[in-house]
Amino acid sequence: MIMFIGDGIGRTVIKANRSYADGWTAFHSATVGVRGSGFIAKDLSFVNYAGLANHQAVALRSSSDLSAYYRCSFESYQDTLYVHSHKQFYRECDIYGTVDFIFGDASVVFQNCSLYARRPNPNQKIIYTAQGRENSSQPTGISIISSRILAAPDLIPVQANFKAYLGRPWQLYSRTVIMKSFIGDLVDPAGWLKWKDDFALETLYYGEYMNEGPGSNMTNRVQWPGFKRIETVEEATQFSVGPFIEGNKWLNSTGIPFTIDL
Repeated sequence: MIMFIGDGIGRTVIKANRSYADGWTAFHSATVGVRGSGFIAKDLSFVNYAGLANHQAVALRSSSDLSAYYRCSFESYQDTLYVHSHKQFYRECDIYGTVDFIFGDASVVFQNCSLYARRPNPNQKIIYTAQGRENSSQPTGISIISSRILAAPDLIPVQANFKAYLGRPWQLYSRTVIMKSFIGDLVDPAGWLKWKDDFALETLYYGEYMNEGPGSNMTNRVQWPGFKRIETVEEATQFSVGPFIEGNKWLNSTGIPFTIDL
């Protein structure tokens, strides 16, 4: 039941610079790590400023059950936001990164958020998500609703030189859905990227539903067995705030606005 309240994104900033290149695991590189349940953060920035060359460098790692984040930013390059485990909710947050920059195995909903791809290393691919579900019985996954998938200002002038993808399967049953969101023109028509060879292509669940924007065209999307063009509101609704993270049971107490359904 710890709460961090700041004066706004960029005004209240918690920052550090641990990274893989300096000998830290991704887990222990986090600027802030949260374990106790019920953590809330509002109006502040979590930053890992290790830089582009230092590989994994986490800004926030959360394994806090029933944790919620409102009007916060998470800024790094590779592995920015580690949604490690349990139920989590992010509303009107900004996430900046390059490779796998939202990753982990929580049951997490991003609602009305902005995901900004930054300029990566030369010849590096941009991947927004790397979800880590390890077996089909886990209720976990990344659900992105009514959000924006965009290029950050440093990437826009050179985005033609890089390929960007919505996600890749970190683990065998990786699950990510993007619904009713705006997908910018930097996202490759294939949409999603392999991890290695044919790993997880039959067991993953990647879904898209009623998105818009130049990157949302599904004509040339991947043809993997696990990729879904979600076509019914019933299938889409299971990934909304109510069913997916039981938001009706706990989000009212946070004082953070939310939409329970699609």
